[in-house]
Amino acid sequence: MKTFVRIVLALIVIAVLVIAGMIWIPSERTPAQALAPDSEVSVARGEYMMRAADCIACHTAPEGKTFAGGRAIQSPFGVIWSTNITPDKETGIGNYTLDDFRAALYDGVNKEGAHLYPAMPYENYRVISEADVQSLYKYFMEAVPAVNNKVPETDLAFPFNQRWGLRAWNWVALNPVGFDAPTDDQMINRGAYLVQGAAHCAACHSPRTMFMSQKGANASDPAFLSGGEVDGWSAPSLHGADSVAGQWSVEQMAHYLATGRNDYATAVGEMSLVVGDSLQYLTPEDNTAIAAYLKHISGGKTPAAPDAANRTVTDTEKLLASADPSMPLGPRLYLDNCSGCHFVDGRGAPEIFPALDGNLMVTADSPKGLIYTILHGAELPSTETRPARLRMQSYAWRLSDEEVAELATFIRQGWNNNASAVTASDVAPVR
Repeated sequence: MKTFVRIVLALIVIAVLVIAGMIWIPSERTPAQALAPDSEVSVARGEYMMRAADCIACHTAPEGKTFAGGRAIQSPFGVIWSTNITPDKETGIGNYTLDDFRAALYDGVNKEGAHLYPAMPYENYRVISEADVQSLYKYFMEAVPAVNNKVPETDLAFPFNQRWGLRAWNWVALNPVGFDAPTDDQMINRGAYLVQGAAHCAACHSPRTMFMSQKGANASDPAFLSGGEVDGWSAPSLHGADSVAGQWSVEQMAHYLATGRNDYATAVGEMSLVVGDSLQYLTPEDNTAIAAYLKHISGGKTPAAPDAANRTVTDTEKLLASADPSMPLGPRLYLDNCSGCHFVDGRGAPEIFPALDGNLMVTADSPKGLIYTILHGAELPSTETRPARLRMQSYAWRLSDEEVAELATFIRQGWNNNASAVTASDVAPVR
């Protein structure tokens, strides 16, 4: 019900913005900026920034040619089709000048002057430096093969099909172009530059305003990176002592970014794609810089490692270890389907099977991510340092909606977890 009300409010607000867009027309184009004398512009730098910006994930359709577009991006207002960003002159960006390219990245305006939907994270890309913009342009124009591929037209219902109304949205949502270094520490600043800009972490990990813009452009806003939702998945908070960044060490966080796994968790859902297509290609120094920045905005403290020898055995572990035939359905389903990998203590195996006790996806406000994983399984990306593509099987074929609800409730409330129960009506839409 809350989601429905939020969407209705957004519809009303954006309809007002559409009308406002008829009256007020802000400046769209950002003029060329002078490069510092020592700034390097190169194809190699552009390719690296393409990886940091994760362009492949959105602009490559399943089984399609790289960057040729045609991927369906789900939004609360309908499907948005990603564009062809190869240098094809007919269907891609082959006729784009550098100024056209910059306007798309910074302002969300294409060569014809039409507004791009903010599924393209130009809110974040406004942080990218001029040298990196020019390098990206050089890479796409000189190193990417042109692919003639006409993608489907995005056709949203009124008023969202009135793209010119996004002028008013941009006025509300966009911050000034450029990056403000938050500290005197060069490593933390580098991490901030990547997190706030190319890596566009806030697109998933920040909540949305009533205008559907991202809350907070940097850590001066406590809502920045405080958790969001992506296609039903809960993206955990990365800001604050109770967040993932607050609970993990810089080393564990950097390892997760590069491999999709660490001693506490494994990447699933959209994050698996981010690791596979983007973060694994960053240098160890940049992944460490990202982790250092996230640790910085989360208080900078690393909690003590759990004392495995003196840990408290939970009632859940005792129940599961007893294998009592009369135990409730939830724990019985866990023993039958989950304990072989995640074990009766719910701690899993580091870098292979994620811990379920204390797992932030398990205990998220929305159980949809956990339900989806139980129904459809999950797969870890293959990376250079961890090439094994580990996969959890799906259970949709084996468990009914009621059984999935019982199992999910048990996991969300077992060991030291204390999350809300799951019902069969929560499972059915995900199935």
